[in-house]
Amino acid sequence: MKITRRTALQGTAGALALGVGGFNFDFTKAEAQAPAVKRGGNLTFAISAETPHYDPAGSDTYATLHFAAPFYSTLLRFNLSKFPAVEGDLAQSWTVSPDLMTYTFKLHPNVKFHDGSTLTSADVKATYDRLRNPPAGVVSTRKATFADIGTIETPDANTVIFKMKDVNAAMIEHFASPWNVIYTAKDITADPNFPKTKVNGTGPFTFVEHVKGSHVSGKKNDGYFKKGLPYLDGWKGVFTLQAAAMLNAVQGGQVLGEFRGISPAERDRLVQTMGDKIRIEEQSWTLNLLVCFNVDKKPFDDVRVRKALLMAIDRWGGSVGLSRISTLRSVGGVVRPGSPMATPEADLVKLPGFSKDIKKSREEAKKLLKEAGQENLKFVLWNRNLAMPYTPAGIFLVDQWRQIGVEVEHKQSDTGAYLATMNAGNHDVAIDFSNLFMDDTSLALAKYLSVTRAPENRSRSKDAELDKLYDDHIRERNPEKRKALIRAFEKRLFEQAYQQPLLWWHRIVPTHKVLMGWKMSPSHNLGAQLEDVWLNA
Repeated sequence: MKITRRTALQGTAGALALGVGGFNFDFTKAEAQAPAVKRGGNLTFAISAETPHYDPAGSDTYATLHFAAPFYSTLLRFNLSKFPAVEGDLAQSWTVSPDLMTYTFKLHPNVKFHDGSTLTSADVKATYDRLRNPPAGVVSTRKATFADIGTIETPDANTVIFKMKDVNAAMIEHFASPWNVIYTAKDITADPNFPKTKVNGTGPFTFVEHVKGSHVSGKKNDGYFKKGLPYLDGWKGVFTLQAAAMLNAVQGGQVLGEFRGISPAERDRLVQTMGDKIRIEEQSWTLNLLVCFNVDKKPFDDVRVRKALLMAIDRWGGSVGLSRISTLRSVGGVVRPGSPMATPEADLVKLPGFSKDIKKSREEAKKLLKEAGQENLKFVLWNRNLAMPYTPAGIFLVDQWRQIGVEVEHKQSDTGAYLATMNAGNHDVAIDFSNLFMDDTSLALAKYLSVTRAPENRSRSKDAELDKLYDDHIRERNPEKRKALIRAFEKRLFEQAYQQPLLWWHRIVPTHKVLMGWKMSPSHNLGAQLEDVWLNA
């Protein structure tokens, strides 16, 4: 894992303009020199959006995890010092059969939920049954991921066995997903939507309060099953929807960090004003913004209209300008640029929407709109009201489409209303997101499956060919054959133009240097439990 840290001298805008880079951070050396852990204290940090509900299993916004993760545990999790290595959380050990068809987990004994009940394998089974086959009225954005599970057996209180219907080569990594928090069987049996509004986990902190529009807070779980943890007495996540307010709070010490990510300009301001009091860490991000068309709405049921709008976007030029003012940076397909299965640039430019000859591409786009009878197209672009990077992305798209004669109204709302509108299919065109926690393509491609399999597909498309290519690729264990299936999937997706990545993000995280133990990663969905965090104050 490559992480860049910047000091005050390295972080100025002038130095960055001259191409002065950061350095590779040596975790081993740093840990050897680290001060002794101090216990106690309360951490206050910024959350730049408020979660629409409390249930990670039914969410795909980081706002839910930054809110809820400290209250919960998962079977496995990623070891962020050795990412993408996986380690146990509730599972103290596990085995996988050679044919990848059986996964057996041994749970830590005597783990307690916050209500005092004891965790058993029945709770794990109930949680994963809800994930893979949610009851009426329950949303599981992980339904497609766990569709390959055949049966879940619980031979004793501390053993759970997953037997697969089909192979999924990345199943262990999916068991480590931060979204798969474990609930009590009794809670979700009595009320399948219990986790949307209530909290009862086994995590390092217990729920204190949620004051809407203000904050969420937790206190140390004295009965936490990992002895000696957590180090903090408690924490508070303050909802700072305005970037200026967040920066002022970081600068003034009212909050000690923002764990999602800030823009280059915001980074430079903090470095210039705070000097050696601030720590800046940077890394490419497993996250992109998507241009998403609602295929149930006319004229976006016409592939010519969808393709024309994608071909009008100058991603290569936009990446240069937007990377200076936002977290948007890299041009890429459905897999993070630079990762092992990513499409090389030489192949990417041949796909609809990625040509570097933007003049020619826009002329073709105009012809497609004329053929479709949509020369005077007008529509509403639905967007989230987060300044970074949703607002600049929306402004950019409005300008791109104006250049082919399309008139767009840019409408933004808070996270809850934004997601509710898209999930209900009430949007025409939207800026959506693909929020990943790892690079494996079984996760990256799931967003684009037919909506009947993947409720997070907000284009509402249904495409049996894409579904088959996806299924074939997750069963394929030969890397080159798998790569060929991914390329075929991507080609089909972009030719049909249901939805398409705009740009991939670059993560820049500011924390006060008194905040210790938090680990940077390529995903803002990871590392949110806070059990290892402490304050050197």
